[in-house]
Amino acid sequence: MNEKDWLALEFETKRQHLAAVAYRMLGSRAEADDAVQEAWLRLGRSDIAEIDNIGGWLTTVVARICLDMLRSRKSRREEPLDLPVHGRIADTARSMDPERELTLADSVGVALLVVLQTLAPAERVAFVLHDMFDLPFDEIAPIIRRSSAATRQLASRARRRVQGKSEMPEAELAQKRKVVSAFLAASRTGDLQALLAVLDPQVVFTPDATAMGLGATGALRGAPAVAETFKGRAQGARPALVDGELGLVVSLHGKLRVVLLLAFDGNRISAIDAVADPEHLGGMTFALLEG
Repeated sequence: MNEKDWLALEFETKRQHLAAVAYRMLGSRAEADDAVQEAWLRLGRSDIAEIDNIGGWLTTVVARICLDMLRSRKSRREEPLDLPVHGRIADTARSMDPERELTLADSVGVALLVVLQTLAPAERVAFVLHDMFDLPFDEIAPIIRRSSAATRQLASRARRRVQGKSEMPEAELAQKRKVVSAFLAASRTGDLQALLAVLDPQVVFTPDATAMGLGATGALRGAPAVAETFKGRAQGARPALVDGELGLVVSLHGKLRVVLLLAFDGNRISAIDAVADPEHLGGMTFALLEG
């Protein structure tokens, strides 16, 4: 068997899994098939010798393709293709096998697919890959370009929405607000030791490209490096609920410029993602908090 035939056979053995991953992310069998086909094309253009695990590689590629499709759909303000008002999932206008569509929809659950459609793209990818396909957060994080801790937070937020719990429990919010208040006070006064006390030893700071263009440093790991970066800063940062999670927002002349997405490990901050990309900010919801 030559390499091309072997590759085709390997792909076919994984096609059903890849289709399931794509369908849960996209909610459309037609779009899922497109994503799987694109993954096959990318596999054909890749150096197989550099791929250690074809199954893992394909899952990652399909997830990235789906994420791009979800973001493109969101930017065009389009509704998902397969959720018309009467609630069916199959797009029978494009599908060659409506019965197959309905069988797959039943296996996932129509109600779950409807809820998944309400999640932000990164939330949806994190939740589907972790909660439905048991991928570790360390493997999901590079796909959505977040830290592992922030990816865990996204999945947690998505999980609450799926379970019908749109708001953070009051006790959890109160505890996190204490941590954030201590972080802000230490940052503004330049108290390095106080900053180290509220940062997880392995805390990760991850700015997007726009935030770096505004003067943020590159990605950092470890409490000492992150504490030095925030020492004497955060003067204009205000606590807020960002997509239902506690974070910080920074405005300049009345215009939102940067959002700091926070992840927590107990009573310490374990990840800070600085988001300044206007398109990304435009897709978030905010509720300023006092203090």
